[in-house]
Amino acid sequence: MTEKHLLILNHQQIQQKIDRIAYQILEDNFDEEEILIAGILPSGDKIAHRIKDILDGIAPFKSKFIGIELDKQSSSLKATIDFDVNDCSNKVVILVDDVLNSGKTLAYGFGVFRDVPLKKLRTAVLIDRNHKKFPMITDFAGMALSTVLKEHVDVVLDEEGEEDGVYLR
Repeated sequence: MTEKHLLILNHQQIQQKIDRIAYQILEDNFDEEEILIAGILPSGDKIAHRIKDILDGIAPFKSKFIGIELDKQSSSLKATIDFDVNDCSNKVVILVDDVLNSGKTLAYGFGVFRDVPLKKLRTAVLIDRNHKKFPMITDFAGMALSTVLKEHVDVVLDEEGEEDGVYLR
């Protein structure tokens, strides 16, 4: 492999960031009975599952995972969801992705819920790159990372977590 990869976060650091995000979500929603953790596939869902696992151990409320698959290449919203969006009515939804770059993915994620009266919609990302083309902000971010546009951030999440890493290339 000739490409140079710089390790930004290792397994332990990723876990610390996800733990902190989970505690921030708990603090923001301590009076709720249930929240929905919406993970954007293919990597946001892995982070969402990890956040949910932590919340299940520390929070007095129930948390439920829901998955969202978006066509990120489309110029309009094309989403596949594994739930009835109307079941989200009057609930708190946490929209989770791995990296916030331009904001397009989160904007499309918001679009899934546009016709549903939510109690609250928050966003959580592991890495916020600060290259927004869309007016997206993160409520919960593991790390803000200023990069040049031609650099790429890779989030590698292993099922067992031992090979986790965030790399800059």
